[in-house]
Formats: sequence, structure tokens, C-alpha cells
Amino acid sequence: MLDFDTIAAISTPMGEGAIAIVRLSGEEAITIADRIFKSVSNKRLTDVASHTIHYGHIVDPKTEQVVEEVMLSIMKGPKTFTREDIIEINCHGGIVSVNRVLQLVIANGARLAEPGEFTKRAFLNGRVDLSQAEAVMDLIRAKTDKAMNMAIGQMEGRLSKLVRHLRQEILETLAHVEVNIDYPEYDDVEEMTHQVLIEKASNVRQEIDKLLQTSHQGKILREGLATVIIGRPNVGKSSLLNSLVQDAKAIVTDIPGTTRDVIEEYVNVRGVPLRLVDTAGIRETEDIVERIGVERSRQYLKEADLILLVLNFNEELTDEDKKLFEAVKGMDVIVIVNKTDLEQKINLEEVQQFAGDHPVVTTSLLQEQGIDQLEEAIAALFFGGTIESQDLTYLSNTRHIALLTQARGAIDEAITGIESGVPIDIVQIDLTRTWELLGEIIGDAVHESLIDQLFSQFCLGK
Repeated sequence: MLDFDTIAAISTPMGEGAIAIVRLSGEEAITIADRIFKSVSNKRLTDVASHTIHYGHIVDPKTEQVVEEVMLSIMKGPKTFTREDIIEINCHGGIVSVNRVLQLVIANGARLAEPGEFTKRAFLNGRVDLSQAEAVMDLIRAKTDKAMNMAIGQMEGRLSKLVRHLRQEILETLAHVEVNIDYPEYDDVEEMTHQVLIEKASNVRQEIDKLLQTSHQGKILREGLATVIIGRPNVGKSSLLNSLVQDAKAIVTDIPGTTRDVIEEYVNVRGVPLRLVDTAGIRETEDIVERIGVERSRQYLKEADLILLVLNFNEELTDEDKKLFEAVKGMDVIVIVNKTDLEQKINLEEVQQFAGDHPVVTTSLLQEQGIDQLEEAIAALFFGGTIESQDLTYLSNTRHIALLTQARGAIDEAITGIESGVPIDIVQIDLTRTWELLGEIIGDAVHESLIDQLFSQFCLGK
């Protein structure tokens, strides 16, 4: 365990609540807490057993004034999250009360923790590897059960085990190469022929490919689909947002141009998190405010993973509709023909011609009809209708995907070199590079600046 100073932070969201927690971690955590905590049993914290909880009061040692009535948990290292001594002070969940406790803790020797510093210490002290540490934040940010299950699997080391297995296989291959280079006269050593090298390298590449194949779905589960609702004014875009969110987030009127800015909401559709964006109706307008909203809509359109193009069942297909079809060409699109409760004036065959292979769903959002079919279409488009078994290890982190892609390139270079008859000691360089890139995923070979950057994205107190 590394020697760090003692840190403290509020580990629960700020605001009114039943309970708030101030957490300390470090060599002096118990000593600092002992200075300000008075147990009703009059026991010193230095004398109590680990992993126990105690009732008492936080008292300012200078004035003997009672600051808070608390429950205090004591956990002695190394059997803790950070592998250091940890104190958790459970106080009332008011902004003033929890801040007074934190200030008293800092005044008595602790330092305010940096964002993610508790998890960073868990990593540096060997409690978790880097991929497991990153999964902690994925768990906190999970928007659906599927995303949460994926984060839990990564926290338990599912990805780490696979990566360590691949690195071990490469290491054994490199060891054989070294032996053949250094001791070619030993007949009992397995001859590292080009064919054997190709076999072992191909096995590694195949496992990397399996992981990369899950990256698209995994990234969607982790980050959500950037989903943009577009269409002419007054076709039902805001009604669609409200139906999916199941709340009146957007103003709905019969007046075209009501939505003048972009509205964002997260919504869970069959386990798929959608980062849903309701845009201003895309049309030519002289209204300055509405024109700004239309420009923002066009920008979001470029960055979208999924487009929900809404048409009006009660109107014929217009030139503006056709321009929208042209604007989303080559993108993942679901066409929604809304207002089926009104008289049909649109030609659905013409709509299907413009939609091509893209799904077309009819809805009456006013009568709450067609939403199930829309959700099925979304799930089918990105997950074939279902999400794979929980046993599958999903690759979701952008950093992990980039490193595995680079590792795939390095192992390809090694295989190409072997097939071209390049000397084995040259091939060894690409194999070593693959091993190093895989090590960066779990933190076995990573720069300190990258570690600082990764943990700075965590919330304070985690």
C-alpha cells in the first residue's frame, strides 16, 4: 500500500435528504475522526473493531460545541475500498449540517479530496485495475438496467480477466521466441516455426475481434444513442418526446414553430438508453429566434446516431419532407407517420419509397397508439430486437475500444510479417506492442498524466 495523506469529501449528492455521508480515507482517518467524535459508549475509535458502526456526536474540540448527531462507520485497511483506513460519518442530509462536519474534519488534519481520488487510491493500491476503476463511474452514470449490469460485470473484472488471459498468451509466445533466439541448440524446446506463430497470433486476434464486435452495442449501452427528432413544424415532434419520456417536457400546441430551441432528455427504450433531442421544426423562417433553433437542429442532425423523422398522416408529402429525407440519407432513420387519428392524406407507398430500407411506423400520439411498435423498431435496428446475454463481455469505453483497435492493428502487422517470412525477432516487436497496448487497458502500462485525467472526470467523493 502506498503512503498517502488523509483525504475527505462529501460522498452523497448535495441538497436536502435523510442522510449525508462524509468519507475519510488515509493513515490518519481514524485519529482525525477520534478527535471530533464522542461516542455514547465513551469508546475511543482507536480501540473499536473494524467494520462496526457507532452512535454519537460530532463535537468541535476547541469549543466543545455539538455540531451533529451521527452514526459513524469505521473500516480498517486493507479490507476497504481504498485499502486504507476509512471513516464514514452518516449525518443529517442538510447542506449546512454536512458542510459543518466536512469543515471540522478538514480543520483537524484531513485534506479535501480531488474528484475521483478515492477510486484512484483503490487503483494505485492494487484494489482494482484501471478498467474496473472506470467501471465505477459507468455504474454511477448508468441510465438503464442493461447499462448497470454491464458496469457491474466490468467492476467484477470480466474484461480484466479476458485482457490478462490474452497478455499471458502473448507473453508465453514471446518467451518461446526468446528461447529459440537465445538457445537454438536446445532440441527439447518447442520450435517456434512461422506456422506456430501464426496460430498463436491468430488466436489472440480472434479474441480481440470478439471484443470489438461488442463495442457498438456496448458504447450505446454506456453512452446512450444520440437520437434526434426532426420534421416540419406541427407534425408531432414534441408529442413524441413527451410520449417516450412519459412526461410533458415539451410544450405542445397547434401553432407551428412552438419549439424554438433544442430540448434534451434521457429515455429507456427496451433497455436501450436514448439521449433524446427534440429539435425546432426545420424550415425556412424569418423569425430570428426560431431561425437560431433551426440552425441548432441542423447541427444536432450531423452528430446523431439515430434519426426519428416525423411526418403528418393528415397532409400530403411536401417538398420540405423530401428535403429532410435527402438530409438524412446514409444515416440510421426510423420514419414515423403521426396523426393516424385524422383523415389520411399522405401516400404511404410514396413514404416507403423515400424511406427505402428504413422502418416506417404509424402512430397516433394523441391516442397513444404505435409507441410499442416504435420501441420495437428502435431495439431491432441496433440490437436485432434483443440485447445479448449478460454472459457476454461488452466493450463500451471509448479508451478501451481505441486501445483494442490499435492492438488489433499491431497483431495484424505481426501476422503479415510472419506470412511474408520476416525474421522472428522482428515479428517479436509487433507482438510486444500488442502486449503493451492490452496492458494500458487495465493500467499495467499507463502514464501518470493519463491516470490523473481519467480520475478527474469522476464525481467528488468517489
